Amino acid sequence: MKKQILLGIVTISVLFSCATNPITGKKSLNFVSNNELFPSAFQQYGAFLKENKVVTGTADAKKVEIIGIKIKNAAEKYLTYLGQAEYLKDYRWEYKLIDSKEVNAWCMPGGKIVVYSGILPITQNDAGLATVMGHEVSHALANHGAQRMSAAQLQQLGAVGVAAATGGKSAQTQQIWNQAYGLTSQYGAMLPFSRGHETEADKIGLTLMAIAGYNVDESINFWSRMSSQSGGQAPPEFMSTHPSDATRIANLKSLIPEAKAMAAKVGILR
Repeated sequence: MKKQILLGIVTISVLFSCATNPITGKKSLNFVSNNELFPSAFQQYGAFLKENKVVTGTADAKKVEIIGIKIKNAAEKYLTYLGQAEYLKDYRWEYKLIDSKEVNAWCMPGGKIVVYSGILPITQNDAGLATVMGHEVSHALANHGAQRMSAAQLQQLGAVGVAAATGGKSAQTQQIWNQAYGLTSQYGAMLPFSRGHETEADKIGLTLMAIAGYNVDESINFWSRMSSQSGGQAPPEFMSTHPSDATRIANLKSLIPEAKAMAAKVGILR
């Protein structure tokens, strides 16, 4: 009886938590609304800025801001073209450069962007930095953070289901089932889910980059430099949250013509 009740809860949760994302046009699992997510994200962003060294008044800081504004404007134009101009009304855009050797950048839900200075030697130029910022903004626009949170909640609910289903069996059998579920859900669902988000963010990011007037072909050069920087130390693709560098570059090459065509439709391609 417990198993049937739990299965019913999972089924109802999935059915009633799928919403269509305006920028991807896809239905996606999402238990968390922007009304819940944005205030928390804004608070965390403010706390992060207080705890880290924000670079201001330099050419690099200005570059991050200028490119960020262009990507933001591109997102607004793209969503207006899609008939979804209201989607960004609760965004509160910020673009900050952080003094850190870490090779990283991110965008919180609601448009709060951070670029670490350690990635600038790899971006090298405006188009390289636009590749990074467009990609990170796309994660936010596609609600990937909320989707990952929702998937994690569903994974935990599944673990409860396995525990309930094997509750009457031996401790050894329970352990085997729990381990099997953990490995299957992680490698068969959660990691492919994350890799799919990366590819989706690459696709949207290229479009934003093209609409903003940057040379999207430079994205290949950036990811080639990233691949060289990693020195081949990345884990196998099936064990990673990200596609392999080779897979990503191949995907980008196939997506670039579509990004250019969409930018031309929006009417901004330079």
